[in-house]
Amino acid sequence: MLQLRPEVEELNRLYQAMDETYHTAAARAGLSDSAFLIFYALAELGDGCTQQEIARRYYASKQTIHSSIKVLEQKGYLTRTPGRDRRILLTPVGRQVLEEKLTPVFRQENQAVAAMDPQELETLLVLLRKYVCLHQQLMGEEVGL
Repeated sequence: MLQLRPEVEELNRLYQAMDETYHTAAARAGLSDSAFLIFYALAELGDGCTQQEIARRYYASKQTIHSSIKVLEQKGYLTRTPGRDRRILLTPVGRQVLEEKLTPVFRQENQAVAAMDPQELETLLVLLRKYVCLHQQLMGEEVGL
């Protein structure tokens, strides 16, 4: 049986640790992971983005995004514009959830990055991009960085 290199195991553990961090943030906010992702995307991409933009940006399935948006719409957190290219818009209640629940997460993310030496941060980003691109190429996926 083929063994993973220790470095691959460590990368996998770190990825899982980051994933768990966001899962915990979502749970604390009283949101599912996918609902948290929708709010996060609306904050990052801006009110009026599309389901397709969210799916592409966050490497999430279109079905997951669509289902989560429908639930958030039913709860009154967002609306969608009519037509083929439906834009996602936060309602006043949705905007309040974003401000109250996600602003602290953004603040913590910014603090973590600010605590790093700028050269360390740049090196981290360069190497992560390289690893992801190589991994995608070897897995036969389209490189989207």
